[in-house]
Amino acid sequence: MKFFLAQLNPIVGDLDGNAKKILYVANKAHLNSADMVLTPELSLWGYPAKDLLLKKNLIERQYTILDQLSKSINKKYGDLSITVGIAEKIDDSFFPNLYNSVVLIESGHWKTIARKIILPTYEVFDEKRYFRSEEKVSVISKKIKDKTYKIGLTICEDLWVNENIDGRGIHEKNPISQLKSKKIDLLLNLSASPYTFKKFKLRNKISSFAAQYLNVPLVYINQVGANDDLIFDGNSFIINKNGSKIKQLKSFSEDTFIWNINENLNLVTEKKSSDISSVFDALVLGVKDYAKKCGFRSALIGLSGGIDSALVSVIATAALGHENIFCVSMPSKWSSNHSKIDAKDLVERLNVNLNTISIENIMSSFEDSFLESFNFKVEGVTNQNIQSRIRGTLLMALANQEKHLLLATGNKSELAVGYCTLYGDMNGGLSVIGDLYKTNVFKLCNWLDSEDSLERRKAYKLDTKVKIIGDQIRKKAPSAELGPNQLDTDSLPPYSLLDKILKGIIEEKKDLQLLEQDGHTKKQILKIITLIKKAEFKRKQAPPILKLSSQSLGSDWRVPIAISY
Repeated sequence: MKFFLAQLNPIVGDLDGNAKKILYVANKAHLNSADMVLTPELSLWGYPAKDLLLKKNLIERQYTILDQLSKSINKKYGDLSITVGIAEKIDDSFFPNLYNSVVLIESGHWKTIARKIILPTYEVFDEKRYFRSEEKVSVISKKIKDKTYKIGLTICEDLWVNENIDGRGIHEKNPISQLKSKKIDLLLNLSASPYTFKKFKLRNKISSFAAQYLNVPLVYINQVGANDDLIFDGNSFIINKNGSKIKQLKSFSEDTFIWNINENLNLVTEKKSSDISSVFDALVLGVKDYAKKCGFRSALIGLSGGIDSALVSVIATAALGHENIFCVSMPSKWSSNHSKIDAKDLVERLNVNLNTISIENIMSSFEDSFLESFNFKVEGVTNQNIQSRIRGTLLMALANQEKHLLLATGNKSELAVGYCTLYGDMNGGLSVIGDLYKTNVFKLCNWLDSEDSLERRKAYKLDTKVKIIGDQIRKKAPSAELGPNQLDTDSLPPYSLLDKILKGIIEEKKDLQLLEQDGHTKKQILKIITLIKKAEFKRKQAPPILKLSSQSLGSDWRVPIAISY
């Protein structure tokens, strides 16, 4: 029996376009004499479709498309079978009234063959808002020539059932143990599993466990591509019954593979690619797909000469091409000469567009207006924020005029403690590094300037003959340069200390006592907790943040603004 693995990048809600993509891979599968095509979870919709699933017209439209797709495949490719992920309507008066289902298209018709059992509600997931859980596991029989194969089907989370995965414990239901008595020949898992740090290892662990437990090969098909703040890395694979990987599809790219279940493939030698290179790949795909799927061809970046805007410029250049990146330098009277020079040098290394707009006169105009109208001298933080908001206004005007996607350049450390300005440096359509702590920004930039990154830089058509970020940018002390001789450490602890406490609070959910046991003082901890609480209203108004960690400060951060604890 020959399976055609199709790792697809759908556009959420584009039912017709996604159907055409499925039809296209059906043609490739037919040319390779495949028996069954495997596509990811909710492949007709794209994942996550969120409240599009509540639109009755789209639910009905999917059934029309399924009928058309079934007839087209049968007419063109005969007996070829295809799994397609859909939102199956339940005809009763209860809500939610959908299943997260898989249908099998064959012989000109389609039928439901699996429904998702475990509906995740952690991190970004909110499936119980839309779907009802199935109770029974799914097994289908497929006869090929003289042999009948029993195939178990699971959908994404249905596989994540062995103990203590990523601190989540175990689910009450266990589809894998339910399959034990079914005596299947093969296990399929159709997924839309977003990228996060170390997710590769976790997937390998749970899949290897299931294959060994059931003593069957496992085929794992994952969605690829970025949808809003979520990045799907693909990385589909096949594992043999001993729990060893025998095929690995590409990371962060669409890919296909034809596999004969009776074929003995060699074990995969895992590449020793660093976690940091995967972070870069994820961010590049995140920017590329966000721009493409939202209809942008170019990106705009406020370039300060600092490390954050430099990193975002490199990522954007890799994603969209140097000719489509437009940087703007907006020096004030507090901007250092070396920052102006560093920004100019970076632009030359990236070969992107640069305009310079001095904001000194604009700032003076603001200060004069306040004096004349209110007898009010703009000083301190107010003065600093006005500078940032002038820059934000200029960038938004340019983005509107030229139809650029404005990219916000703030990092996770700043966003966590509110070291950022609403309607200023927080402006933008996408926050590129908003889930990277400042210390990780430095790590990623150090990697980019090392020989270890040469292969990736070459793939993205970045200069490999020079250090792309540059020593001057990487080694200078972080500063917003909104006041005389200002440094970030004037307002914040050193990032090496700050980020450890932030990670403990945000991702590890540690309380005061546990943080003190880690060696931090009560005064340090309470200061940072207070800053996090006071900045909540800002985060609610931030652009979408590309998610990299188990707890970003974006759509999976659901903390109220008006709180006391």
